[in-house]
Amino acid sequence: MDSYVYILANKKNGTLYTGVTSDLIKRVYQHKAKIYGGFSAKYNVNRLVYFEIYEDINQAILRETRVKGWRRVWKIALIEKENPDWQDVYNSL
Repeated sequence: MDSYVYILANKKNGTLYTGVTSDLIKRVYQHKAKIYGGFSAKYNVNRLVYFEIYEDINQAILRETRVKGWRRVWKIALIEKENPDWQDVYNSL
């Protein structure tokens, strides 16, 4: 089963949220619907701007931990390399 590391934003160059999941579509939907509240609901962070796919959940968790520790400018560069306009790619999944 695939696992995913993902980054959400509320707007271009806005607030960022990095997460890991085994069901990307379901998890992003939960963020969009504000089902669990918390950080992403509080700051309206629900635009899927970046994700990576991993075959092993442990590798995904390790990557998420590393990305969360990155400087903001590095996260922005990662997003803009694949998605320079910060489009919400959720509907393309």
